[in-house]
Amino acid sequence: MTPTEIFERMCTQWLAGRSTFEPGLLTEDVVIETPFAAPGHPVRTEGRERVVAYTEAGRAAFPVRFEDVRDVTVHETTDPDVIVVEYELAGTHTGTGVSASAPFIAVLRTRDGRLAHWREYQHTVAIAQALAA
Repeated sequence: MTPTEIFERMCTQWLAGRSTFEPGLLTEDVVIETPFAAPGHPVRTEGRERVVAYTEAGRAAFPVRFEDVRDVTVHETTDPDVIVVEYELAGTHTGTGVSASAPFIAVLRTRDGRLAHWREYQHTVAIAQALAA
């Protein structure tokens, strides 16, 4: 798969309420980074099994139903295996019914048609406000 196709598959996963990363789409040595992760959350997770376990647990515990991935802009780079993507996730808090959205920027790298590296920059203040509402 191309980097854009992998991102599109991730969007499908979010909107279906499933974990972001399907094991078959990840390299064995995949690295997931969120440099601005909320306190108590890792900034780096390595390896397919750890990534899948972490994201499945996170999805199960996250009280938001994603309803839209919007304002998506994909920036291709000089490396065909790398894209930079800007997007906004919108959803509804399942406990309060409050709808909100937050912007993200990510760098996605593939190797042999699988996700090898995902670095996501989150608007943590917007996310915290949506969860507190």
